[in-house]
Amino acid sequence: QVQLVESGGGLMQAGGSLRLSCAASGRTFSSFTMGWFRQAPGKEREFVAAVTWSGRYTSYADPVKGRFTISRDNAKNTVYLQMNSLNAEDTGVYYCAAHNAPVVSKDITAYTYWGQGTQVTVSS
Repeated sequence: QVQLVESGGGLMQAGGSLRLSCAASGRTFSSFTMGWFRQAPGKEREFVAAVTWSGRYTSYADPVKGRFTISRDNAKNTVYLQMNSLNAEDTGVYYCAAHNAPVVSKDITAYTYWGQGTQVTVSS
């Protein structure tokens, strides 16, 4: 079992930056691929970014490439999402998720463990 707790969300003006954190506890965090997903009001949850256990391999959704950076600190059992140049389309609840496999995946069904989410609101 893995418990995930997100933090760092909030209200930001367009063009600003936020850094989300996801603290993990339970099973060995370093063995999991970690992902971030988001869900805007009235829309389905969508993939944002993922990173393998080593941090060597990452994957990003096209709308966030070049603006968002995913990273992890296995010593702290924490994964981060640095979000720059935010725009109104980035508004939503951001979820951290864990995937028990050594490969990045954009498939929401591949992720076994989920956090409760943190709200990000970007005003234009």
